[in-house]
Amino acid sequence: MSSEHEQQQSRLSSEQAEQPSEEPWTDLELTLPHGKSPTGIVSFVECALVELTHEDVGAEFVSTSVAGVKRTQFIAVDDIGQRFKKRYFDERLGWHETTVSREAVREELVNRLTQRSSLGSGVGQHGVVDDQDKFKVMPVREL
Repeated sequence: MSSEHEQQQSRLSSEQAEQPSEEPWTDLELTLPHGKSPTGIVSFVECALVELTHEDVGAEFVSTSVAGVKRTQFIAVDDIGQRFKKRYFDERLGWHETTVSREAVREELVNRLTQRSSLGSGVGQHGVVDDQDKFKVMPVREL
């Protein structure tokens, strides 16, 4: 017969095993400028595409410039990850949505993440712009 302490330890271990660990996509976030190599960016984008295909998550790239904030979102629309919904938001024009291929998403994300920030000088219409361009993978419900 085991002691009460051993039973508590066993119960704690099983409770910890039942709790889901942190989702693998939570660290798929990048702010521009960054120090990643071009090869590192390609690997980063591939990881993001895998998560978009297999989890209920989407990716969002937010850029801030003198012209305002622009958002580009990608969400997988099939189980094999070959087609994605691309949603684009411009403060002046509103939302636009289209369907694009995996290759188009990959190319666009690699291009955007290898460029410098869209802030240019860092000064916006009303003074200094504090926001940086950001890429993040998050649950679809939060997009």
